[in-house]
Amino acid sequence: MSDRQAQDWDPRAESVLNDQIVAYDEMRRRCPVAFSDYLQWSLFRHADVRRVLEDHETFSNAASRHLSVPNAMDPPEHTRFRRLIEPYFGPDAMADFAPQCQAIAQRVVDRLPADGEVEAITEMGQGFALEIQCAFMGWPTSLHEPLRAWVKRQQAATLAGDREALGELALEFDGVIRELLESRREAGDGAPDDVTTRIMNETVAGRALSDEEIVSILRNWTVGELGTISASIGILMRYLAANPELQARLRADHDLLPAAIDEILRLDAPLMSNRRITTCPVEIGGRRLEAGERLTLLWGSANRDEAVFGNPDEVRLDRDPGDNLLYGAGIHICPGAPLARMELRDFMVALLDATVDIALLPGHPAVRARYPAGGYAEVPLRVYTRKPAGRAR
Repeated sequence: MSDRQAQDWDPRAESVLNDQIVAYDEMRRRCPVAFSDYLQWSLFRHADVRRVLEDHETFSNAASRHLSVPNAMDPPEHTRFRRLIEPYFGPDAMADFAPQCQAIAQRVVDRLPADGEVEAITEMGQGFALEIQCAFMGWPTSLHEPLRAWVKRQQAATLAGDREALGELALEFDGVIRELLESRREAGDGAPDDVTTRIMNETVAGRALSDEEIVSILRNWTVGELGTISASIGILMRYLAANPELQARLRADHDLLPAAIDEILRLDAPLMSNRRITTCPVEIGGRRLEAGERLTLLWGSANRDEAVFGNPDEVRLDRDPGDNLLYGAGIHICPGAPLARMELRDFMVALLDATVDIALLPGHPAVRARYPAGGYAEVPLRVYTRKPAGRAR
């Protein structure tokens, strides 16, 4: 019999939503496997989350009610699609995209005021995420503003828990992708040789991909990218503003950036959670779960587990990268991690090279994002750039 009983906690309580990191730290110590009506079983400890990630037979990824390729698939289906997807993020693909990535990072950073205030999420994070993702996919720049408006409406509907609006927004986004597919089919041999066209021509298990599968792949890549890259930039900019010694160290030595970026995003998660479902009765963290129970893996807690990281708020650049669950672990580790790491490094290089200081704005604290988002909703900062004083934005 399941250990499900009265709620162990309320993930929607204001005290939790106002600062998820603090709340999850407390839950990890008090009740590391906790039940709630909203998230079902939440896992807070690193060891429990790692166990779930590595035991895909007991803890299935097929927790979505909708087609999600390959995110909500298990082997062998997952394996076939994963094999198809991985080359798009391989070394050759990243080398080909690198010059464009660097140019976009520089272009976005060039919009900073010479000496003035900036809101890191909307002015830097969202702009960079939109432009870089459209460029990677081969989508026209005319989609930047419609996608920006779509992201804003999607975030509002998510925070409001408006399932009807979220459903409509999902259909709207899928419609944008289908129009892109149709335009390429009409172009025939004249279609651009880009990621979107190449995905359209892929096969799996000896057959062509269906439109539903193509749309799902492109949706997962894009929606996930827009949210996490934007959140990551807000977290990184705020952390460096609050920690001038590390900022100066990274400004002097860009080779430290890859480790520093992963470490900062370990202690302040841009992606807060993921889902699984049990395939059989199992005990985890001292709790008994039946088959068919839904789990929420809280990255924002597991990556701060004192049992693994000691003081979770200490940034150490010599940690074992295998302990960091920023991009997951096991067979479902994020295939897009090489792209995300390159994008964030290129952005931070451009940012640090273009500025002499990034500082907190007194009297204007950052505002935490609310579940299911991670990081911040607003990050007001002051920047001092290398531009001549008085230069327009």
